[in-house]
Order: sequence, then structure tokens, then C-alpha cells
Amino acid sequence: MMMESTTTMDGLLRCPTPEVWLKAAVAQQERLLLDHANCEKKAAATAMSLMFQYGERHPELQESLSRLAREELRHFEQVSRLMRRRGVAWRPLSGARYAAGLRRHLRKHQPERLVDLLLIGAFIEARSCERFRALAQVLDAELQDFYRGLEIAEARHFELYLSLARRFGSQDVEERIPLFAAAEAELISSSDDSFRFHSGVPAAI
Repeated sequence: MMMESTTTMDGLLRCPTPEVWLKAAVAQQERLLLDHANCEKKAAATAMSLMFQYGERHPELQESLSRLAREELRHFEQVSRLMRRRGVAWRPLSGARYAAGLRRHLRKHQPERLVDLLLIGAFIEARSCERFRALAQVLDAELQDFYRGLEIAEARHFELYLSLARRFGSQDVEERIPLFAAAEAELISSSDDSFRFHSGVPAAI
């Protein structure tokens, strides 16, 4: 049986989205949607990658991540349709520093590496949920409704990753959470040259 998470999203994250990032999101909605679509694809790919790497050893993890990957792909399709309605064209975007910054703290050996990957997933989903909630306060009615719906889904995803990390990591997880929380807060609150869905404080709007 999967352990139930007792940590809330707000309890995991150490800082809220900066107001200046929200101002940049309002000013750069096309880029926001484009990077959001990329994030949904990456989220599905991450779940699939974990399934292939660890699924045979942990069948319960494989089944949970399969459902997660399908939902992430549905979200990608929803963002794609929204972009089409708004005339937002696909174009290349460089990756954000966010996920790479978290992965710098990955341990090399198993099962510790799996625990860290699951915790990184929890932090990414928690920040996504927090950003959807914040964005719903400042964007137009269509995007407000869209992001409020996604906020609920991202909360489930955060809880899934955290409960899986606790299942496979036991007390080790509680020792790792503060490290990733500090690293995540630094990435969100420090200056960032690029505006992306998970970027930090924009160097310029």
C-alpha cells in the first residue's frame, strides 16, 4: 500500500512565486504558453523514463507513473489547443535552468538516486501547482479557468511523487527534503536571464 503524504504543497515550498515573475507572465503570455506546453511534454517523458528505468523492479511505481504520463499528455494537448485558439505559433525555446539546477543534487547510487528523482518530481509538480494558482489571479478569464483546473491535477501529481519517494526512501526522504527545498527556493528567488514557466526572477521584463 502506498504511504499517504502528510506534507502540503505550501509546506514543501519555501517561497512563493515572486510578483515580478507574475508581471513577466502577463507581459509574455505567448512564451508562457509555449514553455508550459514543453513542460507538459517533459513531465510525461520523465514519468515514462522512470517507468523504463525502475518499473520492472517496482511494478506499483510503473502503474502509478503510467497513469501520470497519460494525464500529462492530456494536459499537453489542452495547452496545444489553447495555443491554436490564440494563434500562438510553435517555435524553439531553450531549456530553463530549473530542472537542471535540481538535478545537480542527484546522488549516483541506487536506491538513493531513485529517491532523489522522485523528490525532484515532487518539487517540480508542487511549484507548478503554486504557479497555476498564482497565475489564475492575474490572467484573463479563459486562462484563469484553465489554470485553476490544472492546479488540482498538479496537486495530485505532487502528492504521488512525494508518497512514492517516502515509500522507497523511508526516513532518508525527510533528510533530503530540506536540501531540495533550499535549492528550489534559490532557483525561484534569484535572478534569471530567461523567462520560462519555472524560471526565477526575470533579469528584464
